[in-house]
Amino acid sequence: MRRLVSRTLSIAALAFATCVIYVAIEIGRQSAIDEARPADAILVLGAAEYRGRPSPVLKARLDHALDLFHKKLAPNVITTGGAGGDPDYTEGGVGRSYLIANDVPAEAITVEPEGETTAHSIAAAGEIMQRMGLKSCILVSDGYHIFRAKKMLEFRGITVYGSPRQLSARATGQWWLYVRQSVGYLLWQMGLSG
Repeated sequence: MRRLVSRTLSIAALAFATCVIYVAIEIGRQSAIDEARPADAILVLGAAEYRGRPSPVLKARLDHALDLFHKKLAPNVITTGGAGGDPDYTEGGVGRSYLIANDVPAEAITVEPEGETTAHSIAAAGEIMQRMGLKSCILVSDGYHIFRAKKMLEFRGITVYGSPRQLSARATGQWWLYVRQSVGYLLWQMGLSG
């Protein structure tokens, strides 16, 4: 009996590892594809902010969203992200301020200021989009992040076009990020993470 349990656990672990590798490869493929095309909104996933100023990662995401907005690919922009411990600012709010300072009309921007995780931000942004009657979006984030966030939005019935921000030439460790995102995605698929 003990041998059967051990063998079953080994097979399950091998199957999970195989799935992680397969999904990590898919994440790597998705991370290199820019699917930007006309949509109802540009959805920018949050990243750290420093006392009201976007971190380099958030700034790069916002700059990419600005480029898409100025190309008139979508009339609306949604910025996401909560406070992350900052008592005065949220990632979504900082994103909004940055976009306004760069000639995006305030009325074109909607903020999701509560999200503490990708899943939380996606759920809230999905609800915002449904309330506004928006059915498609260009998802802006880092390449490794697009696959999982895209699947979460598609689960909510939204048509999603991934558009990763540009990375610096020094970006390293991407495969570790793909594996981490793969595990997160598989756990979400199994209902084990929010």
